[in-house]
Amino acid sequence: GILKGLNRKEKVWMSHSDIVFSIPNDYEVLAYSENSPIAAFRHREKPIYGLQWHPEVSHTEKGIQMLRNFLFEVCGCEANWKMDSNFIDQMIEEIRFEIGENKAIIALSGGIDSSVATVLAAKAIGDRLTAVFVDHGFMRENETETVRKFFQAFGINLVVVDGQERFLKRLKNVVEPEMKRKIIGEEFIRVFEEVAEKIGAECLIQGTIYPDRIESGFRRFSDKIKTHHNVAGLPTHIKFRKIVEPLRDLYKDEVRRIAEILGLPKELVYRQPFPGPGLAVRIMGEVTKEKVEIVRRADKIVREEIERSGLGESLWQYFAVLTDTKSTGVKGDARAYGHVVAVRIVESREAMTASFAKIPYEILERISTRITNEIPEVTRVVYDITHKPPATIEWE
Repeated sequence: GILKGLNRKEKVWMSHSDIVFSIPNDYEVLAYSENSPIAAFRHREKPIYGLQWHPEVSHTEKGIQMLRNFLFEVCGCEANWKMDSNFIDQMIEEIRFEIGENKAIIALSGGIDSSVATVLAAKAIGDRLTAVFVDHGFMRENETETVRKFFQAFGINLVVVDGQERFLKRLKNVVEPEMKRKIIGEEFIRVFEEVAEKIGAECLIQGTIYPDRIESGFRRFSDKIKTHHNVAGLPTHIKFRKIVEPLRDLYKDEVRRIAEILGLPKELVYRQPFPGPGLAVRIMGEVTKEKVEIVRRADKIVREEIERSGLGESLWQYFAVLTDTKSTGVKGDARAYGHVVAVRIVESREAMTASFAKIPYEILERISTRITNEIPEVTRVVYDITHKPPATIEWE
């Protein structure tokens, strides 16, 4: 059965308070916990199982074995899929088939997902592809220059659009996170449509991955956690004949594996995930030019100190958030009333779950001291010690 080969006691992850108190007579209990009298059950005759925990997350220590038991012992599946050059060739062929003889543009953010999608698409349709990087003004320090350097070296047609003023104007007086994401998603599409019209492209390629679709509630009965600008953030009416998402069924670690097989530079393969809306969703409340500059400088300090410590490759993400709270402090000999910055550093394997990282105090102290010393507008720094779930990795 699904629990074959497990010990009598195992550590699992239950991120909810739902409790099952009774089951029908033709079912039997397989496991229980201190708070859950029926944590797992099965039908006595049919291959039907139910679990009250998440076997798919890394916090469930034997979760992979449980899933393997279900697939191979219960369902009788065979393990015949693997990620190799043949799989990559299939993806390239799929892109070639979907685009046909048309021209296409790809939404390039500089992150690992869109970067891998760009390289795959370039192999599929060659110079009929144009990569479009939109600088919406919410980028990390030197982000635009870094992306330009990477992709010009690949020989890919690259268009960089300066959209800072138009995005900031659209976000004026907007404070609700979902509204921010939808506005940014819509504005992205409008920029892509303008570029596509100029070059005669009919198709849009995106680097959407599976967790993006899950969090955006792409299934009929799924709850939406947050909108991703390239999934549910898309406006209803778009001018593209087709949207192609070659990575739509893959997780981040699988995308990184493809990047390695493709021979992409290590600094690109292990770049930190960065949200499409950028720093706009790392600012609580209304987005202004001044707030963007504050969080950009704070984020740069966090990244510098983590990378200097040598911890960077062992962490999933590390960044700063500008909260909508202000706090009294002392700067010099005078009272100061300034912003509160939150530092978020997490460990994860697939971004579906994450744990806050237990960073040494001396590193956190350096981060805090530098932020409050180098950014006059900030008087206090706090460290986010919340797992995912219940929190998401990003604050908005």
